[in-house]
Amino acid sequence: MTKSPRVVVIGAGVVGSALADELTERGWTDVTVVDQGRLFLPGGSSSHAPGLVFQTNPSKTMTELAAYTVRKLSALGCFLQVGGLEVATTGARWHDLERKHGLATSWGVRSSLLSPQECALHHPLLDPGRLLGGFHVPTDGLAQATRAVETQARRAIERGARFLGEHTVVGIGRKGGRVTGVETDQGFIPADVVVCAAGFWGPRIGEMVGLTVPLLPLAHQYARTGPVPAMAGLNDLVLEARRPILRHQDQDLYYREHGDRLGIGYYGHRPMPVALDSLPTEGMPSVLPFTPGDFAPAWRESVALLPDLAGAEVEEGINGVFSFTPDGGPLIGEHHDLAGFWVAEAVWVTHSAGVARALAEWLVDGQPRIDLHEADLHRFEQVQLAPGYIEERGRQNFIEVYDIVHPLQPMERPRPLRTSPFHQRQCELGAVFLEGAGWERPHWYESNAPAEAPARDEWSARYWSPIAAAEATITRQRVAMYDMTPLKRLEVSGPGALDFLQRLTTNDLDKPVGSVTYTLMLGFDGGIRSDLTVARLGEQVFQVGANGPLDEDWMRRHLPGSVGVRDITGGTCCIGLWGPLARDVLQPLTRSDFSNAGMRYFRAKKAYLGEVPVTAMRLSYVGELGWEIYTSADLGLKLWDILWEAGREHGIIAAGRSAFNSLRLEKGYRAWGADMTTEHDPASAGLGFAVRMDKGDFIGRAALAASKEPSRRLTCLTLDDPAAVVLGKEPVFADGVPAGYVTSAAYGYTIGRTVAYAWLPASLSVPGTPVTVEYFGERLPATVAAEPLFDPKMERIRS
Repeated sequence: MTKSPRVVVIGAGVVGSALADELTERGWTDVTVVDQGRLFLPGGSSSHAPGLVFQTNPSKTMTELAAYTVRKLSALGCFLQVGGLEVATTGARWHDLERKHGLATSWGVRSSLLSPQECALHHPLLDPGRLLGGFHVPTDGLAQATRAVETQARRAIERGARFLGEHTVVGIGRKGGRVTGVETDQGFIPADVVVCAAGFWGPRIGEMVGLTVPLLPLAHQYARTGPVPAMAGLNDLVLEARRPILRHQDQDLYYREHGDRLGIGYYGHRPMPVALDSLPTEGMPSVLPFTPGDFAPAWRESVALLPDLAGAEVEEGINGVFSFTPDGGPLIGEHHDLAGFWVAEAVWVTHSAGVARALAEWLVDGQPRIDLHEADLHRFEQVQLAPGYIEERGRQNFIEVYDIVHPLQPMERPRPLRTSPFHQRQCELGAVFLEGAGWERPHWYESNAPAEAPARDEWSARYWSPIAAAEATITRQRVAMYDMTPLKRLEVSGPGALDFLQRLTTNDLDKPVGSVTYTLMLGFDGGIRSDLTVARLGEQVFQVGANGPLDEDWMRRHLPGSVGVRDITGGTCCIGLWGPLARDVLQPLTRSDFSNAGMRYFRAKKAYLGEVPVTAMRLSYVGELGWEIYTSADLGLKLWDILWEAGREHGIIAAGRSAFNSLRLEKGYRAWGADMTTEHDPASAGLGFAVRMDKGDFIGRAALAASKEPSRRLTCLTLDDPAAVVLGKEPVFADGVPAGYVTSAAYGYTIGRTVAYAWLPASLSVPGTPVTVEYFGERLPATVAAEPLFDPKMERIRS
């Protein structure tokens, strides 16, 4: 916007007050914050939050949001930087803390692993005899949530913002597809931008504008002891805590000091969903009566870990309400269908200031400085917005909040949700399914056993089978069928479709019908929003292979009236037929010419395979000759059977995503969201070949034209030890100093060692450079390699 707009923020808790502060600091001073409660203790989750801030997270984004919260609240005097200590009483937890230490190093958070005795020095209440060790982050600590709310609110007020308590929102004004203001029980407040930061009340506000806010309010137990003799005189009224905040995740517990008392939080009790209609709208609706029976196991385990508690007892407790989403992340973004209506929901105190800054940047500058795809409101598929799904996943995320969760671990319920037409045949072949975006995805097939591969450690062996080695080898030697149905497919059509896609993407799509083009979508700052495969099937008809719902959302936000975007994923299916014998399988099934001369690489054509009409695209994400073969969902099973029968004489197999990931990394193919995000530009990600600066203007072009030589590059590594394995997100060291982090990694069965891609300083991205990768505390030697590792001349894929 060219001038400061009128902004109304719904919710005066720690997110709403922080957002008002961030916006007014950037010059948007016409800000009104409304809340149904009293200021500055309105009664939401912020009003009872214990304020623990542990920064380290498997997500780089979530770690950065927490780190900014620490920096800001420390500067405002609203943070007690007592440090954070997580302890292990089981071998599995100790290994997880080793992994967490690696994550902290990857994301730039200073941390250390401690012996049991060192843990007890930091927190003398601990019984070191029960511990295997601990993980310590000195910059973690306690956010003083209620002080942070008022401090940030008053800063915003000094710049011109106003805060209105006891104003209940009863409606949202709109006209012509734009928000016009907020209707309260005290009158209408006009606005150009409305932000819902109402916490667990968010779904109710969302209903007013036809928006599903996928969060589940749940009650969580928090208790305080009476005076603990061993803590007498340690703290005072001014400094209520000196020792580190403590997590005993093996028993779903955490602890913080309150003077000479100890606060105890517990996640081990049964999930307690809360119906909004059952909560009062006045007083402290987020605080429900304590249920001592649910807390009894927590007290027993607390006394065992902290023996000095035996001389105290629980004096008071609450069941406090806060929010969980289907994947545990926050919800940030603008309504699809109501311009100017934004949400900042399911945000814990830990990430509050970071989320507020990111949203303020998004509103004022047009894009946040950090990647937010893991927190974007629109990241869920439609099926994941069903009320039953939201409740089921919210409950499970509460249960798992302190569990050791493997990066490949699928949800258990509700499944199955989305299955390809090939599902019956896959089950017959012994497919082992993992899950993504609701889809059942085969990762390997028991029918391809037995197989041999280098032995793995317990962690990397989870959700893996040596069968993946056999499937990768057979793909390279013969031919395999891969189910590519879960990849999102969008049809873009109508007058102006070409111009629309030319404006939206980096490569030149003005090619003959039948052309297929790999291209990128950028933000206005030149960061990579997605990579796409675009097939021109008609003069103004394109099939776009996308990465997920966020791509469709971005397209719709720039869509001219003459162009339509339609998600065709559910009505279609796709088989990747790849391997040196793929043409031998395919050509006898059709009268169409699938020879190299008749259909070259990156071309598409419509044909019949037997009785099945298909669209075939000569693409390969595994580096072998082959095609993506599409048809309608009703003919999918027939397509599978035709290809399977034709492939028998050639030794065809069905192969899964575990082999697929290995093969694509050997070939150097990137995965958006893992290898590159909005924080990376095409040149640094090794994707400059997908940019045509001479094709005319496109979103992000100006930023690329002004960009400098990349200071960091996505770099290919191979581990020196042929038996070593890493999985991704591990820190990379050069000369003993942290230098970057791994994005994707997999064992390369063709080259006989693990392939890892990592973001490193450009000076280290020279083939032959030695580095080390830390995996569960062990430094594994690795070497920067020239890419691609497999078939660099593209001879196999173009044969």
